[in-house]
Amino acid sequence: MIDFFTEPWTHVFMQRAFLVVLMSGVVCGVIGTHVALRGMAFIGDAVAHAVFPGIAIAFVLKTSLVLGGIVAGLITALAVAVFSQNRRLKEDTVIGVFFAGAFGLGIVVMSTAPGYGGSLESFLFGSVLGIGNADVITVAVGGAVLLVVTAALHKEFVTVGLDRETARSVGLPIFWLDLAMYAMVTVAIVISIQAVGNILVLALMITPAACARLLTDRIGVMMVIAPVIGALSGLTGLYLSYAFNLAAGGLIVLTATAVFIACWVFAPRHGLISRRTTRATARVSA
Repeated sequence: MIDFFTEPWTHVFMQRAFLVVLMSGVVCGVIGTHVALRGMAFIGDAVAHAVFPGIAIAFVLKTSLVLGGIVAGLITALAVAVFSQNRRLKEDTVIGVFFAGAFGLGIVVMSTAPGYGGSLESFLFGSVLGIGNADVITVAVGGAVLLVVTAALHKEFVTVGLDRETARSVGLPIFWLDLAMYAMVTVAIVISIQAVGNILVLALMITPAACARLLTDRIGVMMVIAPVIGALSGLTGLYLSYAFNLAAGGLIVLTATAVFIACWVFAPRHGLISRRTTRATARVSA
């Protein structure tokens, strides 16, 4: 049992993987809480598609994939924020148009690069065991910036998330706060793609926040529980991946999903058992 916990840390590549997964879990848990509160789960999946052309162009030009993804995601987020001002179109419609188009552009760009198949597979399913020192630094710096910005804008994000009309009436800059949220989701997605891949990155952002939502009614507590669940799911999945020689990204997401199912059943107030017990008690009292 001791070897199970200590042996992976003897490998440098596993040390880097653990650090990136830990940081990604924390950052996605924090950002994901705001995403869940605003009912923006679709935005996470959409952003994961939007960053693709930037990563593809960066791959072709042999530059930083993270930087390329962030730039592409921010440009697309800005386009969505601008075009969403036309109230004839709902926000999710505009998101679908631009992010699907961005993903299509990424596929076209990637297909021009020789040997693109392997790189595309790495992007889609993650390559956490192949992370280098520069990637660890990038994730650390990006994650730290996101956490600082989130702390600075926490009250504004919560106000907009709970009641946009109230936020507008008190003079909050809704457009710029929306744009900031899109940008933060973009950065969180990009720095986490290497851990779990483009297809599964949404789960790392939404599932821990959904667990926290079931466990507490307080937003402040959610902001603590979600990153803890995200980080522990990442570490557990990575350990299982090393022990059983299975895909790390998939096991990380499956671990988080298992935690969600447990919360859905056993959560103290909002779990299945608690709700049934409460209803049964109410019927007896009546």
